[in-house]
Amino acid sequence: MLTEGFILSSIAAVGGLVVAYLCSDLLPLFFPPSGTITPNLPGELDWRVAAVSAAVSVVSTMLFGLFPALQTSKTEVAGTLNSESGAVFGGRSKSRMRSALVLVQVSLSFLLLVGVGLIVKSLQVIRAADPGFETQNVLATTFDLQAAGYDPQHSKSFQDEIVDRVQALPGVQSASFARVRPFAYSTYSSALISVDGYQPARDEQPSAEYNQVGPAYFTTMEIPLLAGREFTRADNGTAQPVAIVNQTMAARYWKSKDVVGKSVKVSGKLMLVVGVSKDVKYSSFAEAPKPFFYVPLGQSPSLRATLNIRTSLDAAAMAPMLTREVHALDANLALGEVMTMRDSINLTALAPQQVAVAMLGIFGGLALLLAAIGLYGVMSYSVSQSSRELALRMALGASASDIFRLVMSYGLGLTAGGIALGAVAAALLTRLIGSVLYKVNPRDPAAFGLAFVVMMAASLVACILPTLRAMRTDPVRALRN
Repeated sequence: MLTEGFILSSIAAVGGLVVAYLCSDLLPLFFPPSGTITPNLPGELDWRVAAVSAAVSVVSTMLFGLFPALQTSKTEVAGTLNSESGAVFGGRSKSRMRSALVLVQVSLSFLLLVGVGLIVKSLQVIRAADPGFETQNVLATTFDLQAAGYDPQHSKSFQDEIVDRVQALPGVQSASFARVRPFAYSTYSSALISVDGYQPARDEQPSAEYNQVGPAYFTTMEIPLLAGREFTRADNGTAQPVAIVNQTMAARYWKSKDVVGKSVKVSGKLMLVVGVSKDVKYSSFAEAPKPFFYVPLGQSPSLRATLNIRTSLDAAAMAPMLTREVHALDANLALGEVMTMRDSINLTALAPQQVAVAMLGIFGGLALLLAAIGLYGVMSYSVSQSSRELALRMALGASASDIFRLVMSYGLGLTAGGIALGAVAAALLTRLIGSVLYKVNPRDPAAFGLAFVVMMAASLVACILPTLRAMRTDPVRALRN
């Protein structure tokens, strides 16, 4: 029996490695490149991972084969033939190990299905979430003026002129540049700050992230200003340095709503606060409110910036007009992909959860298939070994419906036990994926309910064929054999 187990597990391990190699580039198919964003999902098969996987496959099969081998070696032939012969449903002591393995398979499948349900629901919540700025009617595209050989002064002139041209296009309400697009892979700059009257804690070094934005940025993004004004083109390199702070920064460092006209020192440079903006989400939906401020692009030029356009037109209609205006200024300048802010967020903020859904979905599907195969195997073996018991029941008057209830109750009982075990495990372990969930309880009843329905449907499919075969048992032939 050990030799047979070793041969089967070795063949399976080799087959699994071959399938893994053939599927190594499968994951990127779920996340095709879009314009300037190309997901980096390499699928190289590392020899160490392959070796460990093969070893686990062979060793686990040998260990699971050792227990029945030891049981068989201690079997008393005469006693076995005289007791419980053919009685699996009536006397189940021999099937406890098989049933226990099915329980484990079902519980693990249920756990993975709950994880898939939680992350899918989190994705749905994020897609409908409000980041605090307009996402549908704002288009964004990028210019890499540094790669095109622009210097800071030349880049500022280009940005001002392209904004004027874009705002003159039909269907455009406003346009503005920003160094970093919200939720983008680019990181915001950070600086140490100092505020008169604010006494930091002993180990505190006050700092905040900031973004360089152009005139009309808040109008374009529809970010409300709670006080003060927006930046204008007059906020250039020769004017007094200014900043707009968000409401969290104003509340933390000034303890007052009357912040406009106050000063903040940023990396040693004194800046006048000219406005207070409403808090928005900057990098992720799950982030807590944090101090953040904005400075004018005219006073802190950037050669890499995103052009944001608030318009009633869609990306397909805007792209050719925008390309025409850009090439009118510089025929050699490349234009990045034009997309809505919502599409941009979906490509960045949702990427980790989409990968998690894909991976959990694949593993959950495989686990569900294995659990169904295991349940089918136990049911088929039980029916074949209990043919005499079933024949006696039918000879004593049991109907086909009675046999149906008997066999199905056994299979569904195993499934229910596995689901109960999996539900307990899921309640304890799903909190580990809480970091990738957004406004979804790790013990969400809907995810547990969906996993229950899928698991029960799979068990019904696995149990129905052995049950039908049991209902077709010929009592005379079974008792004669």
